[in-house]
Amino acid sequence: MEKQPPALQENLTFHPYNVMLFLLLFGLTFLFLALTAGYCYIRVTKGVPPVQLPGLFFLNTAILLGSSYTMIRAKKCYLLDNTAGYQQNLRATIGLSLLFMVMQGIAWTWLFKINSVGMGSSTTAGFLYVLSIAHFAHVLAGLPFLVVFYQKAVKHMVDPVTVLVYFSDPEKRLKLRLLGIYWHFLDLLWIYLVLFLGINALI
Repeated sequence: MEKQPPALQENLTFHPYNVMLFLLLFGLTFLFLALTAGYCYIRVTKGVPPVQLPGLFFLNTAILLGSSYTMIRAKKCYLLDNTAGYQQNLRATIGLSLLFMVMQGIAWTWLFKINSVGMGSSTTAGFLYVLSIAHFAHVLAGLPFLVVFYQKAVKHMVDPVTVLVYFSDPEKRLKLRLLGIYWHFLDLLWIYLVLFLGINALI
């Protein structure tokens, strides 16, 4: 696929979608930094013991990494005009995201019933739920955009002409790139949370 002209690239760089995504990720970064800083403050000042992470949290990390991989593959297929591979990887990303949410629900159930860890059991347990639920909410919020993106791809890629038009649309390319950035950000955020909580559990 031909490279975009510099003028078009500049227009897309300052596109409102780019600005909105930057502001969203900036806000999310500070939100989770504030929550984890609050967790450290409570532990230091109150001497509250940490909460052990369920093993499913580590499995969920692998699932999210898988969704990032399929998003990368979807973008590569888009650039190669590979219709089947593009749609297949979008479907895989949706499936892995749904699997992540189901496994998160199982992990919370395990904490509630087997470990007897609830919101009121300790301050650190409360932070564990707040952090993981806040992350879950943003995965859930991004999933409809991914589903709609996939549905539009299927709808508008029905013959060679419409496929060519779809793959040559700079706005579609921009939205796919932004969606990928958002998904990779959520994956990195989850890895940060698991590492942060896991290290705290050892201290």
